This record gives sequence, structure tokens and C-alpha cells, in this order.
Amino acid sequence: MHSLGSTYRALVIGSTGTIGAGFVAALKQDSNCSLVVEVSRRDMPGFALEDETSLAAAATQCAASGPFGLIVDATGALTIEGNGPEKHLGALNATRLLRSFQINAIGPALLLKYFLPLLARDRAIYAKLSARVGSISDNSKGGWYGYRASKAAVNMFLQTAAIEFARKNPQAILAALQPGTVASALSKPFATPDHCTPVGESVEGLLKALDALAPKPAAHFVDFKGEAIGW
Repeated sequence: MHSLGSTYRALVIGSTGTIGAGFVAALKQDSNCSLVVEVSRRDMPGFALEDETSLAAAATQCAASGPFGLIVDATGALTIEGNGPEKHLGALNATRLLRSFQINAIGPALLLKYFLPLLARDRAIYAKLSARVGSISDNSKGGWYGYRASKAAVNMFLQTAAIEFARKNPQAILAALQPGTVASALSKPFATPDHCTPVGESVEGLLKALDALAPKPAAHFVDFKGEAIGW
């Protein structure tokens, strides 16, 4: 990345997932990135999206390595406790819906609460993995109720945080990311390898897209090809 200067620091939350690990690998190869900090259950035992205390503790630990020019939240889940996305209303289950919102919306919102203050002043980027299915305007197929709704919710959290944070740092950029269908444990039950984007290609595209974004008092929603997505 070029827009963050020659010695920016990066932090990747969810660094052991397929896409999170892809970000870590790409950033370590970036000569402009002086440090990559990884956050995951493996790196920080006890870290869990369902446990706000653990998120606050992780942020406190990471603060010593900041401030960060780039923070990537690569957390999220499509299959919840062995159950895939609902295809029709009759499949809705309150417990699984609550879990989906906890992992895909509430946890990431609390990550914003604790990690957004770790961004560097001047130009800095906070990016959250989202999904095109979280776009209300793009929904033409239906189905996938809990996943769609939880991703739409995290998009709203991000948009609202962007408006607030712009008052503190007008050069900050908050972005929701659509990585494409990447070959991973998340996508394996729903897509064949022939219809998947290699993780390296996805991450390279997302970093390029982030590099090109301009600051504004609102969040961006972009895909790995750099194209804007309607909310």
C-alpha cells in the first residue's frame, strides 16, 4: 500500500482465518508496512467475539504496538454451530439468529469500540470484512436470512461509526469489504473451487481498493475489484 506512507503499522483481527491469514501474508510482503500485529484466539488465548472483556483486553495489549495505519477485522461466520444459512422463513431459529448477530454484528461492533481509537491520526484505514449479501439494495435472491441481516447490521454499525469518527479524524477511512467467494472453510459447503476466487487475488484486490479510497464522513462498501456496492 502506498497511501499510508513508508512505515505504517497494520493490525489484523481474525488473523488465523483464510482471509485474515491472507492479509497477514500480503502485509508482511509490503515493504511500506513496518509491523503486522495479529489478533486471534491462537495468538491471544481467551479472545472471543462473545466476550467484551476479552476484546477490551486485546485492544489494550495491541495499543502498545500502535498507532496503526491499517486495521483489518476479518472475523465472521456463515455456518453457526454446524447449521448453514436459512433458505426459507420456516427454517428460522431464534437461538441461531442470536448467535449469528453475536458473531457477525455485535462482536465486530465492540471491536470498533475498542480498536478504532488505535488508528493513527492523519490518513488511516479501518476495514471490516462484510459480504455482498449484506446489501439491502442488492438482494434479489432472498434466503440466507440470518447471515444477510447480521451483515446488514454490521454495515450499519460501520457507517454510523464512520460518521462519528470523521469528527475526530477527517482523514480516517472506514470500509466494509466484499472479498468475493474465496475458497475457505466458510465457503466450502456452498461453492465449488471452480467458482471461488483465490485468497491471494482477493486480498491483493482489497488492499488495492483500500489504497484508492478517499476520506469522507461516511463508510465505503467495496468489493475486491474496487467497485462500490450499494448499501
